Amino acid sequence: MSERPYLTGVHHLKVPVSDLEASLRWWEQAFAAERQPKLDHAAPDDRVFGYILLVPGVQEPVELRLDPVAAKSVAGCDPVTFAVDTLAQLGRFETWCDQNGITHSPVLRGLVGWLLVLVTPDGLHVRIHTRESHEWDLAKADLHSPWVSPTLNPISDQEV
Repeated sequence: MSERPYLTGVHHLKVPVSDLEASLRWWEQAFAAERQPKLDHAAPDDRVFGYILLVPGVQEPVELRLDPVAAKSVAGCDPVTFAVDTLAQLGRFETWCDQNGITHSPVLRGLVGWLLVLVTPDGLHVRIHTRESHEWDLAKADLHSPWVSPTLNPISDQEV
């Protein structure tokens, strides 16, 4: 029997979007992401369908992939959770979002740390979680929040 193969990491993250330019502006505003034009993905007819972004503090690139159907179908989903070290840093993100008109949750208490949920132009939820933790306390966690619980309806821009 051969040896089991293993992974060596994550190559990149891919986010479906309905509008490349609007999504690029959001990622630039929210996370200071930088588009890498030389890595744009284009069809043989030169129609660009993907942007590659570098996000400060995130090792793997993020690809914005033009796919309006997929973007609509994952609205409310939270496929990626970025990290900050402390609750204070998370609070700074909340303030940044307030100052820049970025739709977001309040700072929430998770099971082992705190989190903030940002909403992209397509309604995808991007979470930021603290590495700083607190004691595990199911009763104090914000599991009742529709921002956290997958069993509750997703938050839309109109409900915030």
